[in-house]
Amino acid sequence: MSPMNILNETVDFLTKRGIGRVDLGIVLGTGLGNLVNRIEVIQEFSYNVIPNFPIATVEYHFGKLIYGKIGDRYVIAMQGRFHYYEGYTMEQIVLPVRVMKLLGAGYILLSNAAGAINPDFSKGNLMLIDDHINLQSENPLRGPNIDELGSRFPDMSRPYAPSLNAKLRALADMQGLKLHEGVYASVQGPNLETRAEYRYLRIIGADAVGMSTVPEVIACNHMGVPCAAVSVLTDECDPDNLAPVDIQDIIETAGKAEIKLTELFEALIRVVDPKALEV
Repeated sequence: MSPMNILNETVDFLTKRGIGRVDLGIVLGTGLGNLVNRIEVIQEFSYNVIPNFPIATVEYHFGKLIYGKIGDRYVIAMQGRFHYYEGYTMEQIVLPVRVMKLLGAGYILLSNAAGAINPDFSKGNLMLIDDHINLQSENPLRGPNIDELGSRFPDMSRPYAPSLNAKLRALADMQGLKLHEGVYASVQGPNLETRAEYRYLRIIGADAVGMSTVPEVIACNHMGVPCAAVSVLTDECDPDNLAPVDIQDIIETAGKAEIKLTELFEALIRVVDPKALEV
């Protein structure tokens, strides 16, 4: 089956089961699934019942696709995403955001848990991603281009929509929320980095490091879908004072900071009209 036929099969399954108008899509990262509690749920699907969807294998990911409303916006949210380190292909990882686009999403919001490389950033802070460095070993656009989705060589000069980022900065100011801004480095994982690797990441310009998000952002840019992403900084990656990381501590930090992220995303969803969005 061709890549486009695979996508159309998934879209057809979802539309026949009650997914209608979609204004935007949301991808929720590690420990960050509770935004769905703000959604007036219309339909929800476990990933394992959706044709062609991978199954989330990470313990802290729920593995559900949620469709519903926040205010007067219709949203489709991934409660748990897929990672390259789980053994999935890049094509599988970006399938959900491609499906969101085909369902009508006007823009896509993404979140992740990340380690703070910038010494001025602290554990529990939020970082608006302004740019990224792709250090993963694969690319979701490798192979024959899907012409129905986008061009062979998509521009990546502004991978995160300036209009969405400007709205997020303004809303954070209104909420009195500290929102750092910086460069996200995406690595393959699943191991965390060595001291030398953290030094390298700082030298090349990274402010935070994680294991996700960039494949989906590349796919969004390929399709011409505006996107924005926020990292929850769950640990401080100081190579000169590096302590072993406890994954439970990371999840706990993500859970505490998620309250701020949820309020920020919800405010954005309520004020941004996808049809009037400037890319």
